[in-house]
Amino acid sequence: MHHQTTSNSAPRPENVVLCGSTRFWEQFAEAALYETVAGRIVLAPGCNLRQPHPLWAEPAQADRLKRALDDLHLRKIDLADEVLVVNPGGYIGDSTRREIDYACSLGKPIRYTHPVAAR
Repeated sequence: MHHQTTSNSAPRPENVVLCGSTRFWEQFAEAALYETVAGRIVLAPGCNLRQPHPLWAEPAQADRLKRALDDLHLRKIDLADEVLVVNPGGYIGDSTRREIDYACSLGKPIRYTHPVAAR
């Protein structure tokens, strides 16, 4: 894989985007830790709408924000060199499936934190 070089001519680390259900927030943190220690730049969901917060306290706010964040995550997939699906127990929801399909359409390599059943 070709890497862009930076001013000190060291190769740019790979970007990995984490995809999956935010119900696995702790597993996202763990995956981000391992990927960072492995020398990768980690792109991940920036907020968990399942946890209460004033920014999405009203249902209308939450709906608008969810749509915006879904689109933002696709842009993170655009930037990524590869995708890591955080899928404890093999779980992949509809939203994550859409992200995987999108990443596949761009030819991005995909890894999983847990085994997945063949489709």
